[in-house]
Amino acid sequence: MRTLKLATLTLAAVLPLTSHAHKAWLLPSATVSTVDQWITVDAAVSNDLFYFNHVPLRTDALSITAPDGSQVTPENVGTGKYRSTFDVHLQKNGTYRIAVTNGGLMANYEENGQMKRWRGTAAAFAKEVPANAAKLRVSENAGRVETFVTAGKPTADALKLTNVGLELAPVTHPNDLYAGEEATFALMLDGKPAVNLPVTIIAGGTRYRDAQGEIEVKTDAQGRFSVTWPDPGMYWLEATLEDNKTSVPQAKQRRVSYVATFEVLPQ
Repeated sequence: MRTLKLATLTLAAVLPLTSHAHKAWLLPSATVSTVDQWITVDAAVSNDLFYFNHVPLRTDALSITAPDGSQVTPENVGTGKYRSTFDVHLQKNGTYRIAVTNGGLMANYEENGQMKRWRGTAAAFAKEVPANAAKLRVSENAGRVETFVTAGKPTADALKLTNVGLELAPVTHPNDLYAGEEATFALMLDGKPAVNLPVTIIAGGTRYRDAQGEIEVKTDAQGRFSVTWPDPGMYWLEATLEDNKTSVPQAKQRRVSYVATFEVLPQ
């Protein structure tokens, strides 16, 4: 039995991961704390939640919003082979929003017989990509990966929307989640309700179980959805969509994504 189990694991290690897409996430060392404490956040893209086994999530576009809406500078930022890490000093009472955002345009085109690749903003696109570029292909994306941490009493100022891409508008506070209780959130697309949008929620620890155990829900006419947490632990949430709300006419499609990590506490 031991030999058979080892052989099965070895075979699984070399098979392509066709059933588990890579998942980006932020994982704080604590989501509920007191003022003047520190937390460490891991940032990664992995095959399993929340296990470092693929690539680090880059922190170039990291934004940490304090309870009063000001920006916090992360400390001890580092990137290794499988993860990035940084520390946050919780100096103010209330809820912090920690997010890595990505957005903009990507273009492929031919110039003087050579294929070129370009990435940047809509403003830069008009200046840097030739208007008559041959074989031009342009795509646009807007993504957000985030988590929430509260020091002391929960607040809402840091949770204000930017009205760009998919964002979470909490009905239930994201740091007030308990196993066996229902939580309600809303997803907004460019500041308006994201209607009839599928949402996937998965508990951490997928490396140690055979099935992902997805919880599938869908937003209503107000962009709202509800979930009753089955167990305490860390949970990963994802929603994606494609539309034609692009910032330049050369891009025919925009891919929008939202990912969040929540901690669900025991009763």
